[in-house]
Amino acid sequence: MTDWEGLLWLAVLLLGNAFFVGAEFAVIAAKRSQIEPLAEAGSKRAKISLYAMENASLMLATSQLGITVCSLLILLVSEPAVHHLLEGPLGAIGLPSAIVSSTAFVLALLFVTYLHVVLGEMVPKNISFSLPDRAVLVLAPSLVFISRLISPVIRTMNAVANGIIRLTGVVPKAEATSAYTLDQVASIVEESTKTGLLSDRSGALSAAFKFTTKTVQDLTIPMEDLITLPDEASPRDVQNAVSQRGFSRYVLINLEGDPTGYVHVKDLLDIDSSETDYPVPPRRIRNLVALDQSVKLEDALATLRNTGSHVVKVLRQGGQTAGVLFLEDVIEQLVGEVRDATTRR
Repeated sequence: MTDWEGLLWLAVLLLGNAFFVGAEFAVIAAKRSQIEPLAEAGSKRAKISLYAMENASLMLATSQLGITVCSLLILLVSEPAVHHLLEGPLGAIGLPSAIVSSTAFVLALLFVTYLHVVLGEMVPKNISFSLPDRAVLVLAPSLVFISRLISPVIRTMNAVANGIIRLTGVVPKAEATSAYTLDQVASIVEESTKTGLLSDRSGALSAAFKFTTKTVQDLTIPMEDLITLPDEASPRDVQNAVSQRGFSRYVLINLEGDPTGYVHVKDLLDIDSSETDYPVPPRRIRNLVALDQSVKLEDALATLRNTGSHVVKVLRQGGQTAGVLFLEDVIEQLVGEVRDATTRR
């Protein structure tokens, strides 16, 4: 093989090395959420890319084998060609023949290593990190094809590697991680907001993350802080309370101070005038659902929605009443302050 053929092989092997490096990082960095819609739309490349991401361990083994082979061939085939091409110019400038060969070897090694690191490693890596979803669509199909051609070799090597990993107590993973914890998502939103890629002027996103960490106890209003009415209160008593306090809902309590239900002013608008001075009819009193104060706030919201309730009774661990929770207070944790239309300002 001539020296010029060796240089041609250098270019080919650098390209091959770049392919395997780019494919390796693309499979790791690509997001399923971006590829799955394309696969569902019928894209064959997207379907193959998903297969590669779901079998990341095999794909990485294929890439590593390809990178190793290309690197070794560069040293075995291309480096000697560059070495030989440099010997002539070095001898022509008057270097002693005793050091021409060693100098040419060092310069050839530095030159080939530089090209290998920059063109064969860093450039494809940076491209795949910058455009992972595009890169995986372009590179994954060829990587999957190569992995199937040498499947016995790759699977054997991967099985041995996984066996060694298990000896250390670590469980090997075959699929690239594409899901995030709540804290990771919160960090992503925070960084995206700082860089201007995401706008959260209302604070709704940040509030949603905090919402998931709270429990019913955090928003419970103790009974002593409530404006309540006795359970024998009449519609007129409710109307007077609305005119004085401005709230639209009032919790009813018995003689022991325990909540028995609540009334909403709109339920009394059509009441007959003959009933205004008698206790509110039971059919117009809304039931209070009971929740333990340790229940997560998101579960409490689901209960309020499913039951159509605006208020729930909150119980301590022993079953005693700790207070009540209002739907309005729960919603405010997500969207900010919500004003009752009847509240006095």
